[in-house]
Amino acid sequence: SKFLRTKGLMNERQLQTFSQCLQELLAEHYKHHWFPEKPCKGSGYRCIRINHKMDPLIGQAAQRIGLSSQELFQLLPSELTLWVDPYEVSYRIGEDGSICVLYEAAPAGGSQSNTNMQMVDSRISCKEELLLGRTSPSKSYNMMTVSG
Repeated sequence: SKFLRTKGLMNERQLQTFSQCLQELLAEHYKHHWFPEKPCKGSGYRCIRINHKMDPLIGQAAQRIGLSSQELFQLLPSELTLWVDPYEVSYRIGEDGSICVLYEAAPAGGSQSNTNMQMVDSRISCKEELLLGRTSPSKSYNMMTVSG
């Protein structure tokens, strides 16, 4: 909603409704693809992309507040990638833009040092893939997640 707010074309109520709708849609969509113990698992499925084509979940949330696809394209960057993972949400504008972190949290409970170490290892491999330009998992990974 930050992108939508900066354009000044939507009122606060519309922004709140859009944000709430998007959260509900994402929670439902990610229901079986959310693995806090392995934050990178399912990351390709959770990747939201606008690349001259609107991501369906963002489009659905916009429709619920009466925003057309054309209006939405005017409000959002034409190329945006958003990675929604347990403990971190990051984004990139454009194909060559820098990756910026929107939200970051430490895992709750469990053996803190062991859990943190596993998470750091996982994050490093996720970040390395992102920096290499990968926006989705490899084909073998895709096959493993689809066959479940």
